[in-house]
Amino acid sequence: MLSRQYLRDNPDEVRNALDARGYDDVDLDAVLDTYDEWRSLKSAGDDLRHERNQVSSKIGQLKQEGKEKEAQEAIEQSSELKAELEELEARAGDLEAELERQLLELPQIPDESVPVGDDESDNVERDRVGFDDLRELPDEVQPHYDVGEALEIIDEERGAKTTGSGFYFLKGDGARLEHALIQFMLDVHREQDYHDVFPPVPVKSTSMRGTGQLPKFNHDAYRIGGAEQEAYDDDDLWLCPTAEVPVTNMHREEILLDEDLPLKYQAYTPNFRREAGEHGTETRGIVRVHQFNKVELVNFVRPEESYDRLDALVDEACEVLDRLGLPYRTLDLCTGDLTFASAKTVDIEVWAPGNDSEDGPEQGGRWLEVSSASNFEEFQARRARIQYRPERHESAEYLHTLNASGTAVGRVMVAILEYYQNDDGTVDVPEALQPYMGGTEVIEGHAPVGESAIGSGERD
Repeated sequence: MLSRQYLRDNPDEVRNALDARGYDDVDLDAVLDTYDEWRSLKSAGDDLRHERNQVSSKIGQLKQEGKEKEAQEAIEQSSELKAELEELEARAGDLEAELERQLLELPQIPDESVPVGDDESDNVERDRVGFDDLRELPDEVQPHYDVGEALEIIDEERGAKTTGSGFYFLKGDGARLEHALIQFMLDVHREQDYHDVFPPVPVKSTSMRGTGQLPKFNHDAYRIGGAEQEAYDDDDLWLCPTAEVPVTNMHREEILLDEDLPLKYQAYTPNFRREAGEHGTETRGIVRVHQFNKVELVNFVRPEESYDRLDALVDEACEVLDRLGLPYRTLDLCTGDLTFASAKTVDIEVWAPGNDSEDGPEQGGRWLEVSSASNFEEFQARRARIQYRPERHESAEYLHTLNASGTAVGRVMVAILEYYQNDDGTVDVPEALQPYMGGTEVIEGHAPVGESAIGSGERD
């Protein structure tokens, strides 16, 4: 959330930021009008309060002096001022609530280092890693969903049957690979001095507002209950869209000490999003789905250290891909592609060679985003009222929050199934993951189960 003072002092900068981010539907003048009227009423209220206090202070003195008539007039005047003040305060309270609602709709101001652009096509590539020493791939790399089906490790059909489109089962070595990736990522980040957190999956609306998912993006999240289930409405719970929400809000309405910082948390959670499956371009596979696993990295830092921490956060997330031997690239997101709360974001995209894409590298295939490392500066901290005290005797200030996926498990699995694919349809297990899979070096699949096994014969 932008501070009221910042909005008042820098309206042109806010207006330019909205234009750069493509928020042409925001009526900034209406916000400024609300702010001006609220300030005017607050000032008028202060004047009325001062006048009433002066009148009230005379009443006792007038009574002592025997001036009953003047004392009664002062009492009546005080009552009139009280009624006027209560009416004014009620109006100011309504305006403040409206101003708060309007401020919650304003996005973060991009850092000056963020490239200006309209959409993802204007993002700026930082570097590519791992393309100088690519492993030998089959002449025709099969997409992960064909490999997963052939090896009987991904079952989209049964996922749709039990829950709906955008959900899937992992079976056998597919499930083992998912578990292995989660534990591997957690171990990597422990080495980077991250503290483990296992948060609750449902989160309150206050938590969703704190990190910026509400009110603007309520349509992307899964609400528990709903209007058709009134008995559950009082729960006020949402399924976690990312561990960023519960972990950041761990310290909501708290004041930390300087010696506590930086705080580095990691958390594995399943995540749920409606938007992930609504693009229409991913009708098969596990790239765009409604439920997915992720290890999230959340940082609380001193403001002056946040951009150095962002660079370090990118390196910490990239280390997962480095150890797995997966080629990837990093990108500076442009203003038009930033998330609502981010001041600056660096995306990490892994290379998946199984499906060609117009924006893929020279070797074909496509890029899959597996992490967005973002600096939110004080935007989330202000919404969630998370502060720190530089010195014990000093006033509290808002700290800066950052996060990154470390990384998106399902998409890393996609990259492994395609990049480590062999000519015979099997998949090599990256060396770093083999200890997490009981020494398994190759995923060879297994025979089908149930009616689908009838007449299928033995797997070679």
